Parts: sequence; structure tokens; C-alpha cells
Amino acid sequence: MNRTIFKSLHFQVLLSIFIGILVGYLYPSFGEAMKPLGDAFIKLIKMIIGPIIFCTIVCGIAGMGDMKKVGRVGGKALLYFEVVTTFSLFFGIFLVTVLKPGLGMNIDVASLDASSVSAYAQAAQTHTMGEFFMNIIPNTVVDAFAKGEILQVLLFSILFGAALSKFGEKGKPVLNFINDISHVFFKIVDIIMKFAPLGTFGAMAFTIGKYGIGSLGPLMKLLGTFYLACFLFLCLVIWPIAKWAGINFLHYLAYFKDEILIVFGTASSESVLPRMMEKLEKLGCSKSIVGLVIPTGYSFNLDGTSIYLTIAAIFLAQATNTDLTFVQEATIIAVLLLTSKGASGVTGSGFIVLAATLASIPAIPVGALALIFGVDRFMTQGRALTNLIGNGIATFVVAKWENELDREKMSQVLYNRKENERPAFEEGKI
Repeated sequence: MNRTIFKSLHFQVLLSIFIGILVGYLYPSFGEAMKPLGDAFIKLIKMIIGPIIFCTIVCGIAGMGDMKKVGRVGGKALLYFEVVTTFSLFFGIFLVTVLKPGLGMNIDVASLDASSVSAYAQAAQTHTMGEFFMNIIPNTVVDAFAKGEILQVLLFSILFGAALSKFGEKGKPVLNFINDISHVFFKIVDIIMKFAPLGTFGAMAFTIGKYGIGSLGPLMKLLGTFYLACFLFLCLVIWPIAKWAGINFLHYLAYFKDEILIVFGTASSESVLPRMMEKLEKLGCSKSIVGLVIPTGYSFNLDGTSIYLTIAAIFLAQATNTDLTFVQEATIIAVLLLTSKGASGVTGSGFIVLAATLASIPAIPVGALALIFGVDRFMTQGRALTNLIGNGIATFVVAKWENELDREKMSQVLYNRKENERPAFEEGKI
């Protein structure tokens, strides 16, 4: 076997995932003790996310010099996010209603240990839209970077970039300095990524060791419905969108295979955010588009999370023999349209948003969350992967709308073609 395969990141990560599953299954207590490895890797990545977002957005906006264009790009991105995530909510609720994974379980909520989800239920009480919008504004600039709040860093970066663009030529030295610093930060990311196999091993060993593969048995229908929904959503919705944007979806997945494996292993899409931004620029998306769409998408374009929330809510209703009226189902959709936004920056966000949703529908007891608490971790991978893939395609869509997608560059990188060769999708071969 070629030695370069062993040196490739995707092979190392894939191997670490396999070993992590094996260790967690054979030695549960040891696997559970590996949690710090996964946590440390994610913390290392989060450490650098704020500065990279700041540099990328400031360089993009100041280099663009047109705030009307910034507003136009942001508006198009948010419109796309809203349409696609709304569709994902309906997609999830349709599939869980048709397949009925919770039917026949006849769970008595009183028999469940609600103490395991009490913290999430309490956090849900403060998860309101008012709190969400207030949390976009940091107490101080330093506080935004210290806490790693993506939306807060995004807000300050846009303001800084807009102010810097007003200085014209006088602001060039500052802009050049920030651009040079950004290259240093991306080199730091390259160094951190060398520890990705250790991080994925630790995260996977912990998941299997703590929750155990055996815990999946009783809720396999729920897991199957959720992963089927994510798969069908990517094939039936995201794939056609990618084709419209001029992207071959399979080539796209192959190009981001390292990031996909890392997200699967760590169950966190934030673990590859800097790499996504860097590789999307290499694919021909302009720096300003990438800088605005990706960080915003990590809070507003959560396709996988939206699918999970609707499926989990309706599943709990089915499992507890709760008959929901059409109005109640519509209310769930309406609530999730609001509460699902910005959830990515909250620890245990999926459960917190789900608890907030159930609180708005008294017919489904919040204590029923304890039923899926043990398998929630196994659905996190699906949520993170779907979110990641959807955000990458969203960047291409906005770049195409703005005519800021360098197709020659994309063909060279994605299809390994020379400048004078047309990609197969343009010739109708794909």
C-alpha cells in the first residue's frame, strides 16, 4: 500500500474513529476517560475561530469597500438560510409523521428519570428570542473573543471592517497587517489539525464508552428515521441546489472528506470551521463571501438541527401517546422557526431548544426528554454533518448570486482540470 495513504489526514482520522469505537466498546471505563482528548482538540480549534473570523471578515469588507454590497450579500444569505431551514423543518415533520418511529412504545413519563434533563429544561426558560438578540451584542469586544461567541465576533468584525473601509488609502497599512496576521492564524490551524486523529479517537471512545452501543437498541427506529431524513434531505434538497450552483456534489464531498470525518468523530461542526473557510476560498469563493456566509450560517443555517428538532418533538409525542392536533404541530414549526436560530453557540443546544419547544406545547411533557437523552449523542454526528455540508453549499450559492465564484479556480481544485478544460458538469456529462 502506498505510504502516502498512511500520511493522509482522512486515513488517520478514519482509523482513529474505528479504534475509538473499538476501545469504547471493549473497555468502556477507559474509553470514557478519553473524553479530555476530544474536548482539548475542540477547545484548540475554538481558540482560533474568533481571530480567523475577524481577519477574514475585516479583509473582505474593507477590501470590498462597498457597504451596500455587504448588506446585499448578508440579506441574500439570510434569505437562503430561512428558506432552506424552513424546508428542513417541514421535511423532518413529514418523515416522522409518515414513519411513526415512536408508535407503540407507550412510555409512561412518570417512570422516566427526569433529573438527567432538568438542567436543560431550566436553561430552556431563558432561551427566548429577546435573549438571543441581546446576546449578539457583546458586553465588551474582548468578552466576545474570550467567550468565542461567533455572532458577537461577527458583529464586531463587520463594524470594524466597515469603519476601516471609510479610511480608503490611509487604512491600507492596517488592512495589509490584518491580512498578514490571518495567514499566521491559518498556519496555526494547520498545526492544530495534526492532532485531529487524537481528538476524534478521544471523542468517539468517550461516546461509545459512556453511552454504549447497547443503548441504541430500543430507539433504533428514532435513529433510523433521523439519519434517513438527513440522507434524503442532502440527496433531494442540497444536491439539486449544488447542481444549480454548478457544483458536482460527489466531488464536493470528496474534497471535504477530511472535514466530514473529523466532524463525524468529534460530533462538532465548529471543529473544522477555520478549515472550511480556507478551503472554500481555495475553491474560488471570494474572501468576503466566505467571511460573511460561513460564520452566519453556523448560527442561522442549521439544517441538520432543524430536522432533529422536529423529529424528536413528534417522536416524543408518539412515544407518550400524545395526540397532536394540526394546530399544535403548526405551533411546533412556528416555535422552531424562531428558537432554532443561534442555537449552535449554546452548550447542549439541541436539548435546550427542544425543551423550549416542548414548553410551548404543554401536551408533550418536558420530562419526556429523558427518553432520548442517552441516544442524543449518537444523533449529534448527523446534525453536525448535515449542518456542515449545507453551509458549504450555501456559500457557493451566494457566491454564484454575486458573481464571485471563480469557476476556473474551482475546476482546477475540485476537478483537477487545467484552465483550458471545461468541467464535465458544464458539458452535461455529470
